[in-house]
Amino acid sequence: MKVLIVSDTHGRNHNLLKTLERVSPIDLIIHLGDFEGGEEYIRSITPCPMEIVAGNNDFYNTLPKEKVLQIGKYKVMITHGHRYGVNFSLSGLMELAKANNADIVMFGHTHVPVIDLSDSVWFINPGSLALPRQYTRIPTFIIMDIDSRGDAHFTLNYYKDD
Repeated sequence: MKVLIVSDTHGRNHNLLKTLERVSPIDLIIHLGDFEGGEEYIRSITPCPMEIVAGNNDFYNTLPKEKVLQIGKYKVMITHGHRYGVNFSLSGLMELAKANNADIVMFGHTHVPVIDLSDSVWFINPGSLALPRQYTRIPTFIIMDIDSRGDAHFTLNYYKDD
């Protein structure tokens, strides 16, 4: 199974469209919020099922702020992260993971990519496809591959324009 994980597109969907073209086929896309009103467009260009949560810049919609998913053998929490102090630490997300018995917590908000395993919980942040804040300032996304044994592998990818 191949999962595309993105966040913080902020209505600038060109990079998302190009990323979808380059990494397809995919089995699932997860958008971790701050799409800024572009959810219907994103749904229209997505060639597979999509899970999406609202971020702090996603006003006037009825999307949930967080969700629990089952992906293969993993219980996955998805949230934008702004309600858990992710700019300062992952401790709020760790509490969320423990309260929900989650194996993986996926979040956005910081615009900085993270792939971190702590206390048997994966913390995954794809960074931003539109407004990256890490030192390279290159837009990023993550691919989650579930191998034939059912194990998850995460790869940080950098978006490069044509």
